[in-house]
Amino acid sequence: MLFMKGSPKEPRCGFSRQMVQILQRHGVAFSSFDIFSDEEVRQGLKAFSNWPTYPQLYVRGELIGGLDIVKELEASGELDTICPKGQKLEDRLKSLINKAPVMLFMKGNKQV
Repeated sequence: MLFMKGSPKEPRCGFSRQMVQILQRHGVAFSSFDIFSDEEVRQGLKAFSNWPTYPQLYVRGELIGGLDIVKELEASGELDTICPKGQKLEDRLKSLINKAPVMLFMKGNKQV
């Protein structure tokens, strides 16, 4: 989970933009929360995490850190071992195709 200013499509600060770019470059599957959308969460998370700035990256419920930490993890190669990857399209398609002996991909609902 990435707590950031704005959204991945529209980051509202340079640090958040850089964090999103790093995560996307490494194919990390992540969700985000715009801390500008809830002031209580924005202030509460700073106290909870004992981390005063944003963005903040959490993996499996644990604070990894902010942009500087993530940059260090990227440089050392550790980021790829810490963060879960998104499923590649080819793997997703293979999984769908092999879900049943016969698979039909169609528009609409087969019950109609």
